[in-house]
Amino acid sequence: MPGGHRSRGPAGIGALVLAGVLAACAPAQPAQEVSGTGSPSADLDRFYGQELEWGDCAGHATTDTEAALMGLAPGIECARMEVPLDYGDPEGEQASVAVSRVPARGESMGPLLFNPGGPGGSGVVGAALTFAGLAESEITERFDVVGFDPRGVGATVPAVDCYTDEEADAGVVALGSQGTTVEFTEEDTRAIMERCAEGSGGVGVLPHLGTRDTARDMDVLRSVLGEEKLTYLGQSYGTRLGTLYAEQFPDRVRAMVLDGAKNPLEGTFESRVNAYAGFQAAFDELAASCAEEADCPLGTDPAQATARFQEIVRPLRDEPVPALDAELDFDGAVGGVVAGLYNTQSHPRIVEGIAEVAQGRGDTLMQLVYDFGLRGPDGRWPNSLEANHAINCMDEDRLTPEQGGELREATYEQAPFMDPGVDVSAGARDGCEHWPAEPGVGFPYAQDVEGLPATLVVSITGDPTTPHEGGIRLAETLGGALLTVEGTGHGIVGLGTNECVDRATAAYLIDLDVPDEGATCTL
Repeated sequence: MPGGHRSRGPAGIGALVLAGVLAACAPAQPAQEVSGTGSPSADLDRFYGQELEWGDCAGHATTDTEAALMGLAPGIECARMEVPLDYGDPEGEQASVAVSRVPARGESMGPLLFNPGGPGGSGVVGAALTFAGLAESEITERFDVVGFDPRGVGATVPAVDCYTDEEADAGVVALGSQGTTVEFTEEDTRAIMERCAEGSGGVGVLPHLGTRDTARDMDVLRSVLGEEKLTYLGQSYGTRLGTLYAEQFPDRVRAMVLDGAKNPLEGTFESRVNAYAGFQAAFDELAASCAEEADCPLGTDPAQATARFQEIVRPLRDEPVPALDAELDFDGAVGGVVAGLYNTQSHPRIVEGIAEVAQGRGDTLMQLVYDFGLRGPDGRWPNSLEANHAINCMDEDRLTPEQGGELREATYEQAPFMDPGVDVSAGARDGCEHWPAEPGVGFPYAQDVEGLPATLVVSITGDPTTPHEGGIRLAETLGGALLTVEGTGHGIVGLGTNECVDRATAAYLIDLDVPDEGATCTL
């Protein structure tokens, strides 16, 4: 692919936090009859009425790392569900959706459908992780945890494929410019689309990878699982997926937990700038903690930490340092830090990595990138970054080159630790500018939804990528309850690490009891 280099920074990594879980087959309790449920049209009856054939999960993990993670959930089994590639043409080409489930540990009251975020995160894998995280929770006692790989993701067919593992490791492919120093030409962005189309089943596939189509797949899955109404847990991007499902099928929702909420009122520009501001706040918190140690590589004055970080990483633009079996450049270093900022438990690794770069090596920061992207020891990557790009192309506002430059400038203003120290706004073209269809989410979305039961939004006050303000706004938009969690982190429900959050979430999912107004938990 001409021009640029592959970004390992936040534009490439996105928001793919896997903190989730899944579930298995148990007879669902009879549900009350609901108007509007079932197939929306006779043309779709064969999809809504299909029966899944559950069996082992061979072929549902795309890497050895994913297979190992799925092994954390005892009794996990998998199936495939057929859906139309184009809902406007049900008789045309089909997609095959990979589905997994982990059985409830006790008497099941039905499936809990789960999405771990991204976009691009594997729900098949995420379900296993969530089940493991909630191994002692009432949630896994009472629900089968069910996950699926959304359109374009993982083991679902067609899956997005824009570059090889070897190209990923060599750093020769870039998909996005935002949040990085990659400089694109129009030829570059056209080549991105052509490469993705070539590897993903053709140009005709690319327009059908957006979240609105995936929400329709969720409704087929609801029916196929034998449920009149959906019980759902979505994290990060999964909150957008759940919200768009609620917008399209409000009378088919039983319960919906939205954890680490995307703000439905924000357009792409504002959303991304606010996310980077969140990363700066998380970086500042890291720096303040580090400053208490005499050997902190960022120094003992938190006010100077950003400047010190810039001194360490800006030279990597011209002179990358050895890192594992590759090299770490500026975008890679920033990407490693951002990957670690999602979880405060990774802060010691970030500090260690920054100290290493100051000494001329980048192993730890590179490993943070590898771990976040689930790259295996064998060098195999899941397709989460490629799927992230393709789904965002069908969801997010399409930016002009001028807007791309303005976004990059605003990013560095809000997150100066990411600032390369040079003007690279001229090459900040939208990697989706030649995508063969216009985006379909539309901002704001889910406005004035009628007939939706009470939902539960869980939002951490110090969330580094989906700011707490977004959780407040989503709860208001849907007319649901808000559980505020004091602390820092991104996603909490599926981790099973906070008794307060687990108790409130279980009471809602099992008994439909929503927390009182102003309810809070503390990390």
